Amino acid sequence: MLRIRGGQHTTRPDTVAAEEPLEIRLDGKPLAVTMRTPGHDFDLVHGFLATEGVITGPADIAGLRYCDSADADGRNTYNVVDVDLAPGVEAPDTALDRNFYTSSSCGVCGKASIDAIRTKTSYDVPGDATRLPLEVLFALPDRLRAAQEVFDKTGGLHAAGLFTAEGQLVALREDVGRHNAVDKVIGDGVREGRLPLAGRVLMVSGRASFELTQKAVMAGIPVLAAVSAPSSLAVELAREVGITLVGFLRGDGCNVYTHQERIVLPE
Repeated sequence: MLRIRGGQHTTRPDTVAAEEPLEIRLDGKPLAVTMRTPGHDFDLVHGFLATEGVITGPADIAGLRYCDSADADGRNTYNVVDVDLAPGVEAPDTALDRNFYTSSSCGVCGKASIDAIRTKTSYDVPGDATRLPLEVLFALPDRLRAAQEVFDKTGGLHAAGLFTAEGQLVALREDVGRHNAVDKVIGDGVREGRLPLAGRVLMVSGRASFELTQKAVMAGIPVLAAVSAPSSLAVELAREVGITLVGFLRGDGCNVYTHQERIVLPE
């Protein structure tokens, strides 16, 4: 590649983030296609199914596996995962009013309306008594960035990190898609049987959207923090479901949009 920095022009190799499609199947039937960074695919599948309300824990999945998905040279691309739901777990309705096609940049593509994605959580997020000291909140962006191994090589990935209220990193995942990174973090919790993720803080490297807020509440997470802006629908949903929503978390500043009582300010 040609690297241009002011008047300096140099030619050098570069590392870019991988992006490939992942098809998710239920009992052999296509359910969703998402663009993602390969890696932690089973976490991504668990997280996607949990945040869509299909499963609530690892016992809801009887098995999952990579399927044959050969490229032009006959090599398995590992881009198709087939999931067997446990007996008694109802498959989602994939009628026309609920299209499960997603992409790395948009988590609600094809949804008929906002009402169609206001999936009700089974966890008591409003009753979560988590308290987060302001100094711990301010430290999260640097801790998230410090743990981004792939970002250091490519500069082109989003990250989602799950932290305790004391600022300890529990899980971090990177992906070209914001929604995929969050699904991977939540999927790690699903696979380990840790849902609900009560008392935890979800820190994301981009903006806070309605979709990410929905994913947080479906996993029982009481605090969602982002380095960039929230959307109006994210604020509305966070207020409605009991999530503390923090935006513009940078340096020694932030905006707390909802349920400010969880943030402990210095005296």
